[in-house]
Amino acid sequence: MSSSQKVITAKADLVEYLETGSKPDRSTWRIGSEHEKFIFYRPDNSPLAYEAQGDKPGIKDVIQAFVDHGWAPYEENGYLIAAKKDGASITLEPGGQFELSGAPLETIHQTCNETSSHLKCTQEIGEKLNIGFLGLGFHPTLKREEIPVMPKARYDIMRAYMPTVGTMGLDMMLRTCTVQVNLDFASEADMVEKFRISLALQPLATALFANSPMKEGKLNGFKSLRSHVWTDTDPDRCGMLPFVFEDGMGFERWADHLLDTPMYFVRRGDKYMNAAGQSFRDFMKGELPALPGELPTMVDFEDHMTTLFPEVRLKTFLEMRGADGGPWSRLCALPAFWVGLLYDTEAQSAAWDLVKNWSIEEMAAMRDNAPQHGLQTEVNGRTFQDLAKEVLKISDLGLKNRARFSTSGETEQGFLKSLWDSADSGKTPADSIKDMMESDWQGNTAKLFTELSY
Repeated sequence: MSSSQKVITAKADLVEYLETGSKPDRSTWRIGSEHEKFIFYRPDNSPLAYEAQGDKPGIKDVIQAFVDHGWAPYEENGYLIAAKKDGASITLEPGGQFELSGAPLETIHQTCNETSSHLKCTQEIGEKLNIGFLGLGFHPTLKREEIPVMPKARYDIMRAYMPTVGTMGLDMMLRTCTVQVNLDFASEADMVEKFRISLALQPLATALFANSPMKEGKLNGFKSLRSHVWTDTDPDRCGMLPFVFEDGMGFERWADHLLDTPMYFVRRGDKYMNAAGQSFRDFMKGELPALPGELPTMVDFEDHMTTLFPEVRLKTFLEMRGADGGPWSRLCALPAFWVGLLYDTEAQSAAWDLVKNWSIEEMAAMRDNAPQHGLQTEVNGRTFQDLAKEVLKISDLGLKNRARFSTSGETEQGFLKSLWDSADSGKTPADSIKDMMESDWQGNTAKLFTELSY
């Protein structure tokens, strides 16, 4: 029996599973980058449905184009919904957002090459299908009801459940895009310190990468509307996780949190059974109403973990989830930012020294204020713009110490350039969009698609 088929009978099984993520040998640490983007039809900037509509291609055609470029297709209930190649995968989000989940790689140079290769392929496919790909945190023009829904069974369950627990869950599903990076840890203690550093600094990442100032064709008053949406999506599975900063945090405490979070579904083959609001603890006792008498496997636990959406998420690695989708350069900057802070001992120690005395209340205020105020957010009498310069110095130090060179002899430090530009100017991509909408573009939303697409 494979580990994924192992039947779970006790919480200790879950703790043991999480512990397998520990990698004491730093040489085995990897970087997994992910980014999402909106797809639009160039003649009218409209979204793509799953199936083609006359001359207008469908999302299925886009995935098939990647299959034609050598990606392996993946179907669910007869629908082509994903493709895989060289350890990377292309998947669909609920509203047709297109996600690249990269392979686990050793350096930022490699992750950026992977991203660049993917985007060059999207450009080629875009020319062929007359479509474009847009990197923003929130869809700039479409109303919720105008978004086509993708044929993935888990999303049907989530769309029904989301409105019962928050007001913006459907916006999160249908109208947002993010960029994230997945990182390793050496041990339980190292995981806890990394978790705390990254949670504390996630609002700063939100500010630096803020790129969603538009909603339904108008400026919305936020720098990162995407981040604000998460504040009222589902309180059971989102947020800043104050318990992570409490004594006793570790794999077992995280397992308890997972067990205390209501389920969405149980998957058997291609079939998703609605278990919304039900308890994984009951599942472990054979008392899940959706599957009475059946015990969960580790695959069920892995599925359940994917339904939690905090600012930082622990699996057998840590996911940094606070940034808006954005320009090409910032897709490479996000992994550089976090790798610099967390993959070098000296830099990680400096980052921990910076945040270790912040209170839960201060961090909560940072999280609440960053979506609207961006780099003008204040903490302890200083702006995020000033904080960004200090944190970027630490990240730059970490990348310098890593000394991972490109084929042309460059370190990874150069990938921070776009963030240094923001820290120096106080302007994020959201600020630039606002400035252009109020000046050169004169409120013309079509410019968003022609000027900001990949």
